[in-house]
Amino acid sequence: MRDFKTIKQLALATSLVAGFFVTAGATAGEVEDNIAQRLTNAVPGLKISSVRESEATGLYEVQSNNGDTIYTTRDGQYLLTGDLLKVTDSGISNVSEQARAAERKRAIEEYGSDSAITFPASGEEKAVISVFTDIDCPYCRKLHHEIAQINDYGITVHYYAFPRSGPGTPSFRKYVSVWCSDDQRAAMTAAKSGKPVSDATCDNPVLAQYQLGGKIGVSGTPAIVLEDGNMIRGYVPAKSLAKGLGLL
Repeated sequence: MRDFKTIKQLALATSLVAGFFVTAGATAGEVEDNIAQRLTNAVPGLKISSVRESEATGLYEVQSNNGDTIYTTRDGQYLLTGDLLKVTDSGISNVSEQARAAERKRAIEEYGSDSAITFPASGEEKAVISVFTDIDCPYCRKLHHEIAQINDYGITVHYYAFPRSGPGTPSFRKYVSVWCSDDQRAAMTAAKSGKPVSDATCDNPVLAQYQLGGKIGVSGTPAIVLEDGNMIRGYVPAKSLAKGLGLL
């Protein structure tokens, strides 16, 4: 369930108009803390990961733990949902997506790639992508069928688990078996080719990676996160991916 469903839902949160008032003399840290507390009181179950002053004067950016972004006034009384856009001399930039990309980059770097199933670049590494994948997803399989070509372009692929059906399901258990196999890459390739993989269990990061995906806003697979935190949602042919990364 998403933290912010509709503006109507937020308007019905009557506790939003109650609570404390942020005075003009409050310090910067107090403003952010007060906003977080007020929204947490108003929206049950909301988990806020960060509050900071946005580049739009008078608005504060609020990030939730599942990747949602909203904007609020200094006193936390008025809310805006949707992306914040900025008009520049070269066109329009998406301020919200830039912030989400920075958060994705930070979260993935903080988690690390040691427990990812990695298909390294062939020869010189020119780029690294983090792919949140579901073994049973048709387009994830299509992408994996091109993994050798992707590696030949100098792209290292870190696979993170995101079985869309969730914990306790056959797809989830299948990913656990792949991760716990003696040869993870061979097992991944076999599983994505529709071949059976021997059941295996061990201490594994599948749930943690699934939760990481939810935190950074993964909603479908494959979700390709670039080194700068920008996300490509869905399958991209290997050659197009390499072109987009400036390798061709």
